[in-house]
Amino acid sequence: MPKPVAFLLLVAVAAGAYVAGTKAGRSRYREISGVAKKFWDDPAVAKARKRSYKQAEKAATKIAKKIGA
Repeated sequence: MPKPVAFLLLVAVAAGAYVAGTKAGRSRYREISGVAKKFWDDPAVAKARKRSYKQAEKAATKIAKKIGA
C-alpha cells in the first residue's frame, strides 16, 4: 500500500474509533453523573456536608484569631 493511502486509512480508522468512543463515553458520563447527583442530594450526605462546613468555619476562625488576622 502506498504511504498516502495507508495514512488516509489510519485517519479513517482513528476517526471511526473516536466517534464510537465518544458515543459510549457520553452514556457512561450520564450514568456516572446521575449516581453522583443522587449521592450529593442524599439527606445523610447533606447533613455530613453541613457539619463539615461548620467545623471548617470554626477551625478557620480559630486560626485567624491565632495569627491575628
